[in-house]
Amino acid sequence: MARKKQYNEEEVIKKAMGLFWRNGYEATSVRMLEKEMGINQFSIYSSFKNKQGVFLESVQYYKTQINTIKEKLRTSNNGVIGLKQYFYDFIEFSSEGNLRKGCLVTNTVNEIKQDAEPEVMTELKKFANEIRDLFVSNLKQDDKKKNTLIQEQADYLMNTLLGLSISSKVFTKKQLENIIEVTFTNL
Repeated sequence: MARKKQYNEEEVIKKAMGLFWRNGYEATSVRMLEKEMGINQFSIYSSFKNKQGVFLESVQYYKTQINTIKEKLRTSNNGVIGLKQYFYDFIEFSSEGNLRKGCLVTNTVNEIKQDAEPEVMTELKKFANEIRDLFVSNLKQDDKKKNTLIQEQADYLMNTLLGLSISSKVFTKKQLENIIEVTFTNL
């Protein structure tokens, strides 16, 4: 008979997500996860198979957390104005008090080698493409734009968002707002 879990899976994944977000995927060890999550190594392997499994679950949890601002963009009828608001919302989402953490996905993309963790990279690309698709759908609200321009602008916005994520760890809030304002003067 299988043993009943002595922990809440959502709570331990939330803790793991925070650890990955702060330290990065590569720097986070199973021992660190064990301590942060408050469960033993056996439970980690039993429930998640390995560190990668914990991380993939953490990314899924991250998606549920960022879904509030994604949903706001998904339902926006304001085109570029809605996109700009998403960038401002993102800055707030990625902050924890005075601590600016950037984006879990962007942080991980920057640190791992693409061929080292193909399953992880696939999940990260999938997440990025979901955001890009939202950019495209909001840009299409301006029916004067050709599809080629929409695709190029979506790529530009993704590049800016990735840069903003990294910049958010070192720049002031005012500098980040300046980046957003300049970005949207060019659309």
